[in-house]
Amino acid sequence: MALLKINKQEFSVEIEPETPLLWVLRDNLNLTGTKYGCGIGQCGACTVLMNGHPVKSCLTSVSQSEGYDIQTIEGLAGDALHPVQQAWIDEDVPQCGYCQSGQILAAVALLNDITSPTDEDIDKRMQNVCRCGTYPRIRRAIKRIVDERGAS
Repeated sequence: MALLKINKQEFSVEIEPETPLLWVLRDNLNLTGTKYGCGIGQCGACTVLMNGHPVKSCLTSVSQSEGYDIQTIEGLAGDALHPVQQAWIDEDVPQCGYCQSGQILAAVALLNDITSPTDEDIDKRMQNVCRCGTYPRIRRAIKRIVDERGAS
């Protein structure tokens, strides 16, 4: 049995310890915002936050996930959209949208670590694959948040 804290809720799941977190989220907890992309940790569609840090849930086992605060895209918004989600809408970032939950969570982690990232910071930290090629829009959305923070 695994005890997991996901989106500020505790879950107990009866699962093999080596099962990837991705499958627990999707198949056991019906948190389907986290996507399966490549299964080898290269694309980032499965990105979730563990204690605020982005991790590939397809490579992270349930046993490695215990004791961490896990955040999925479903847990990002409260009463209103998270600023990153709003910037994604304002900049019309998604095309197909498949990779966007992982992209958004990677951007949240980036902006939590670096309040005013440079283009180089964005390039270094935003490594998730977007097959539609919306990277310029992703950059604009991140910059928009930085600009809005500066105006506050």
